[in-house]
Amino acid sequence: MWNYEKRLQYPVNISRPNAEIAKVIISQFGGPDGEVGAAMRYLSQRYSNTNRKVAGVLTDIGMSVVKLRI
Repeated sequence: MWNYEKRLQYPVNISRPNAEIAKVIISQFGGPDGEVGAAMRYLSQRYSNTNRKVAGVLTDIGMSVVKLRI
């Protein structure tokens, strides 16, 4: 059993919104060359790999990338 609390890890106070910086941040996070894309590539390669040890390593790498960004 687990308890889900929807709250931020750190407080966020935005004094001036900046659309240009927001574009850069979102492209690094979710763009084709971003961290989420890299994690998805590792995890998708895991399922096409027949070697269980290599599949485990790919899973560990993919999940570590996701954990670092979430």
